[in-house]
Amino acid sequence: MAKRDLYEVLGVEKNAAAEDIKKVYRKLAMKYHPDRNPGDKFAEESFKEIGEAYSVLSDPQKRAKYDKFGHDAPNVGAGPGGFQGQDFGEGFNPFDIFESVFGGRFSGDVFGQRGGHGGKRTAPRGGDLSIELKLTLEEITEGTTKKVKVKVLAPCDTCNGSGSKSNATEACTRCNGTGEVRQAADSIFGRIVNITACPNCNGEGKVVKDRCSDCNGSGVDRTEKTITLNTPPGVSSSNFQRLEGEGNAIRGGLPGDIIVHFAELPHDLFTRHGDDVFYEMEITYPQAVLGAAIEVPTISGLVKLTIPAGTTPGKLFRLRNKGIPHLNGQGQGDQLVRVTIFVPKKVGPRERKLLEELDEGDNTKSTAEKPIFRKIRDFFN
Repeated sequence: MAKRDLYEVLGVEKNAAAEDIKKVYRKLAMKYHPDRNPGDKFAEESFKEIGEAYSVLSDPQKRAKYDKFGHDAPNVGAGPGGFQGQDFGEGFNPFDIFESVFGGRFSGDVFGQRGGHGGKRTAPRGGDLSIELKLTLEEITEGTTKKVKVKVLAPCDTCNGSGSKSNATEACTRCNGTGEVRQAADSIFGRIVNITACPNCNGEGKVVKDRCSDCNGSGVDRTEKTITLNTPPGVSSSNFQRLEGEGNAIRGGLPGDIIVHFAELPHDLFTRHGDDVFYEMEITYPQAVLGAAIEVPTISGLVKLTIPAGTTPGKLFRLRNKGIPHLNGQGQGDQLVRVTIFVPKKVGPRERKLLEELDEGDNTKSTAEKPIFRKIRDFFN
């Protein structure tokens, strides 16, 4: 397979300055680094190829020889400045090039990951806890403060979280006190060493002596504590709140967090739609025909609503700013009121007589009962 031009590999001109070549390499190396593209063979090959190109074009002597002889340069003598084309011999490691360009930082530092090809070791961290906080619509509207009891792993009182009766430690035999374990694996780049935190000592490099009998050397005990939750107005079931450092403790490390998930309780009167509140209200037939001023319940209390004459069932009214406050913002939603007509199942003699008299008038008849409709029906019959 023909070898690609090294300038083409990096996408730079032949007269590109050394600093420009370095900038391009840094961008491509970050893009194709195997830690960012796990299992991607194309990315692995590209990472190796751009590393080879940079190792030549970043060296003035190698670059000058390549400019003169191209890929035949390895066969032109073996004097100073010679290189071995795109094969670069068995000792070539693209990760060495990467680390030298990025100031010796390993992939864990660059990509914010643990492990990797010599990743930075970080302190262990306790587990997170997840709890559900049930809220009424009124609490969501006003905001609320609640005290909740949770069971967590806390530092052992007997050994003060050290896990040892005498607070003594010794070097971990698994990692010989380094806090790291190394695993070698073969890849297309050669042998790659993966460094991770030692599972035996959680990356501390030491283990406890004289284990505490109360916590069995773990340094933590299960206990119950009370936490205060300050919930702002406007939260919904899709929101959560993180309480940093309130979760499970771990010996020699940082505590985890508590993640609070909100759950909205059903309401007897209202239904929530985003930050709007929906309410269905019955009115009488006379109120719908003649109009009326009636009191309507809202989350914050009763308000007056004017029903205009001739209101039909299903009519929707909007009460501005009577809904849910916008979370972390100004303003609030509205309350939507849909009216329905109350139809009694039973009526007394007097009500029946009045309804029958009312039904005799043309203005109260349905379209199907009006004289014009009867004439049309008789014509077709």
